[in-house]
Amino acid sequence: MTLSPVFRSPAAVQLLRERGVWDALSPSIDAQARAVELLYGDLRAVVDERFLVEPHALPVAGDTESETALGFLQEYFFLILFRSLFEALGLSEDRLRFYAELNFCIKGTITAADNIFDDQAKSLLPLKDETGPRFMSILQLMSFERLIRRVGDRGVEAGTLIAEERDAILRGLLSLMAEIGELEGSEEGGVSEIPDPDSMVERVHRIRGGALFALSFIAPRILEGEADQDRMTQAEDAISRLGTAFQIVDDLTDFEFDVGRKSHNLLVAEIHHNGTAAEREALSEVWASGSAEEGMVEDVFRRSARAVLERAYVEARASFATLEDLGFWLPPELADEIVHAIVGMDGIGRMEELTADAPAPR
Repeated sequence: MTLSPVFRSPAAVQLLRERGVWDALSPSIDAQARAVELLYGDLRAVVDERFLVEPHALPVAGDTESETALGFLQEYFFLILFRSLFEALGLSEDRLRFYAELNFCIKGTITAADNIFDDQAKSLLPLKDETGPRFMSILQLMSFERLIRRVGDRGVEAGTLIAEERDAILRGLLSLMAEIGELEGSEEGGVSEIPDPDSMVERVHRIRGGALFALSFIAPRILEGEADQDRMTQAEDAISRLGTAFQIVDDLTDFEFDVGRKSHNLLVAEIHHNGTAAEREALSEVWASGSAEEGMVEDVFRRSARAVLERAYVEARASFATLEDLGFWLPPELADEIVHAIVGMDGIGRMEELTADAPAPR
């Protein structure tokens, strides 16, 4: 899983606008766009022009209405949210700029690595797509390795941090990325056991989703020694739980893909351990064949899928409650709706089906 594009459905976009989320995020949208723009410029110093194309347009300052702004918010929603939270915690402007640049590199690195694991070709850099998706992912990975170092060096030159802190941040990021990657690597040949849902959330989702989101706190933990550490710890826990919720939802939308490669999936675990007899029988056939027919999640496995969705609600509600305690502006009553909205294009129909006759969000 990556920090993937979210809020893809028209209903999700309407939610952002009507509840003031878009307006509240506007300053951070602009700040993150400037960070991406700066890294695009850095890219020309680390790789030859013949490997580059013109980058996608970025929103200009104050733009919250254009398709460009919408696309940017969808792609970088979580980075924008992290920046807004750091600002609410009172972090300085120079540190906020540094974290926005760093988080773009983190997202790009994870995206490139995820491409290699999942045989995909998503890219955050304006690289020519002419030599095969696997090579492009490797080139993107190598580019971000150099870009993240430039971000650290620029921070040292500006006096935002010192060299020892830069090195500690880079080491901390790689170490946590390695922990996340170790989990991914353990599934390369498929899994031989299906842990119970509680165990899977703790052993898988709090790493694949929670630790992924916690990457954004590696640098602040090192640099913000004078900040209120209790508040920083609470904020990190809230963001980690949001990442866990995101991964749980991701398991619902990626059910068929995960079954095909025999990787950990919470819906599989819920059916295997807590499903009805009919669900377990159907899962046995699906697991053996490695293929699930379209619509099975919404129909055959609906009961268990709703139970998995409820777990995502629990994590998101806890996250939002903590953020509210910290004085963050994000309305806690939006937790369930955010869970529904944090799916890519492929998950919109499934989420609509699973929530069609559900009780109103609490």
